Amino acid sequence: MTSYLDEIFGLAGRTAVVTGGSSGIGRAMALALGRAGARIVLVARRAAPMAEVVAELRGHGAEADAFSADLADREAVKAVAAEIIARYDAPDVLVNSAAVNLRPPLAELSDDVWDQTLAANLTAPFLLGQAFAPAMAARGWGRIVNVVSQQAFRAYGNSGAYGAAKAGLVGLTRSQAEAWSPHGVCCNAIAPGVVHTPLTEPVFADPTKVAAHAARAMTGRNGVPGDFAGCVVFLASNAGQAVTGQTLFVDGGYSAT
Repeated sequence: MTSYLDEIFGLAGRTAVVTGGSSGIGRAMALALGRAGARIVLVARRAAPMAEVVAELRGHGAEADAFSADLADREAVKAVAAEIIARYDAPDVLVNSAAVNLRPPLAELSDDVWDQTLAANLTAPFLLGQAFAPAMAARGWGRIVNVVSQQAFRAYGNSGAYGAAKAGLVGLTRSQAEAWSPHGVCCNAIAPGVVHTPLTEPVFADPTKVAAHAARAMTGRNGVPGDFAGCVVFLASNAGQAVTGQTLFVDGGYSAT
């Protein structure tokens, strides 16, 4: 039984780059991929939280490394991609989980916030895909997983630039799938529901909003980062070999109500 599960879900010998892997959903995904056997390369701004995740991964017997970069800076993204390739070659798996979640009312949305939000949430996944996917395709195997949002599909909570960027990322996922799937590179998106992470602390500071979101979910609760462990292993492994161009809603039924 174990050998069969390793065959379809195991990631031994694979390298996975996880952006935003220092906290929240990205951290949970990085830990899951590492425990499934992958070498994990974290990319985020803050070194100290990444060091904690690297230590935890190594405690589980996984190989892990971390690179600090501001993913809202185009040149920094290109530089960190080149550094990863130089040290490890292009990865087998790319998980784009890093995000900037600035959501002022649209009437108050400045050019700077718009630019920063699209740079981190849409341009960085594009640039990293462009850096890594050709080598994945040349090897005949690869996975790209983009973390999107409910706000890519519906407007609430001042969607603004964030919703527009995440909607663009859904479209980018399909474009990546069209380009790379014939060469063995499956590209998919994951859409969380309302999940308690450092990024959503402002929402969870309001008990009324917390209760309303939980009531909307069919499961009767809001999400937690651990909800994303199994789904990312599925999409990153051989188990997901026929799944591409899709958005997987991991939201307790939130989007179905």
